[in-house]
Amino acid sequence: MKHLPTIEFMPTALYQHPCTMLTFLAAVVFATGCGYKSEDADLIIHNGTIVTMDAQNTVARAIAVAGGRIIAVGAEREILNRFGADEVIDLKGGVIFPGFMDGHAHLVGYADGLLEASLFATDSWEEAVQRIVKHDKERPNDWVVGRGWDQNDWEVPRFPTRELLDSRFPKKPVFLERIDGHAIIANRTALKLAGLWDTSTLSPAGGEILRGKDGFPTGVLIDNACALVQMHVPRRAAEERFDALMEAQSNLLEFGITGITDAGLSPNEILRLDSLHGSGDLKLRINAMVSANDSSIQWLRKNGPIHKERLTVQSVKFYMDGALGSYGALLLDPYSDRPGWHGLGTQDADWFREQLRGLAEDSLQAATHCIGDSAVRWVLDAYEEVLGGTNDRRWRIEHAQVIALRDFDGFGRNSIIPSVQPTHATSDMYWAGERLGRNRIRRAYAYQQLLNQLGMVALGTDFPVEDIDPRKTFFASVARQDASGYPPEGFLLKNALTKEQTLRGMTQWVALAQFQELDLGTIEIGKYADFSWIDRNWLTIDPIEVLETRVFGTCIAGEWVYMSEQ
Repeated sequence: MKHLPTIEFMPTALYQHPCTMLTFLAAVVFATGCGYKSEDADLIIHNGTIVTMDAQNTVARAIAVAGGRIIAVGAEREILNRFGADEVIDLKGGVIFPGFMDGHAHLVGYADGLLEASLFATDSWEEAVQRIVKHDKERPNDWVVGRGWDQNDWEVPRFPTRELLDSRFPKKPVFLERIDGHAIIANRTALKLAGLWDTSTLSPAGGEILRGKDGFPTGVLIDNACALVQMHVPRRAAEERFDALMEAQSNLLEFGITGITDAGLSPNEILRLDSLHGSGDLKLRINAMVSANDSSIQWLRKNGPIHKERLTVQSVKFYMDGALGSYGALLLDPYSDRPGWHGLGTQDADWFREQLRGLAEDSLQAATHCIGDSAVRWVLDAYEEVLGGTNDRRWRIEHAQVIALRDFDGFGRNSIIPSVQPTHATSDMYWAGERLGRNRIRRAYAYQQLLNQLGMVALGTDFPVEDIDPRKTFFASVARQDASGYPPEGFLLKNALTKEQTLRGMTQWVALAQFQELDLGTIEIGKYADFSWIDRNWLTIDPIEVLETRVFGTCIAGEWVYMSEQ
């Protein structure tokens, strides 16, 4: 990355006339000594490094804010002499970045998950069951609900079966989501409540009911089959859910996150967020995508787009396939470790195209989950049919994990934004090669190739599938390693992003992907004062050191919504 220039406030003419220089210095001393400020601001931030991420990669030393927006960016003396403010923040040598934005996440799902049993990072199915037994004793409920198991992390990497659940919970229904949300395991009681305890029920379109040798369900349901049980799981009380959402918001703010895209919500959930926006409880900026079904899409077409200061609704989230880890990703050729199996197409192609045409008529945005190369091709072809080439619709493909060589150009040709999650690559790298094989893995998680199509990629985490921590996103993107530094040479390193590309992918390019580049994503006059205050500059330190950096503060529209004890 090229050296970032620093703004220095000193008119060139003053260097050429010593007398003028003395006059100027005297004026500065006088103004400083008298405490005279010619303009009012609400907030001044100074004595640090301001990484603006503007077109010139300017680095400044101070910022002035009024009315929630940036009114000046420049050198220390320039800002301090020109402005006065009741609130003045001394960065003490720290660094200000544009506020971190997560381009693909699930805030409501993450919040609700705080009320459930956490099965993340378990070493075995037995350990996962022990956790839910403990959770049920501590927080008993009518159903036992949990999320986070991943059979790929276990010593024996195969899907679990329900027998252990049946023995521990013979009467209480159990519903446990896989880490990616694209598979579940349920016990016999839950399967009976859902009407699935038989040997004859067929798997739904776009889903799979796994069965044992006796013909009865093993308990594992994949993709569209999950809803057959999920629809019976009762909602938590509204007060519990509110408290969990506030806790989730606080967690994000502590990591310097100022905005997220919630990739798939019902209108009722969006209206709940809107009420929190009205009450002032919503601090984060949320770009909410409507989940794709007839009634939700009609609601958006009738009521949208919605543009409020901290809530935007202008998109529909579709699913074309499932996840690679649960064998649901739709592949052109069969899975290398499951002969004859291509995965699951979860969306009816004709209905999908019909909905796209309606969104185009109403100037709304489409965003489609595509993991496998077959899903990517289906969606690129459908998008091209509706968009017809270069455009400014900013339609998106979410994840884009496996792409056929001939299909990369489809992103550039039709102005399709790739929305990717760097920590997916470093989470999947241990087993993805087994699913895809030696040749196909080389065109997976190809973020640099995707960036070359439009000159941008929007970065996110897909939390709670991955950690909310933006430091891990940055490190995985640049180094293509896990937190322990594995593998030493990096995973498919040729597709790593540079430091600058990564930071833009977490700020400016997320704003661009949601039509907010005039308000967010860089530190420039007129934009919202959304900042992440970090102790060290991620652009100048070793990538692995980023994991040890600290967030000192998070500012949204000029309000410090989080401050650490320094």
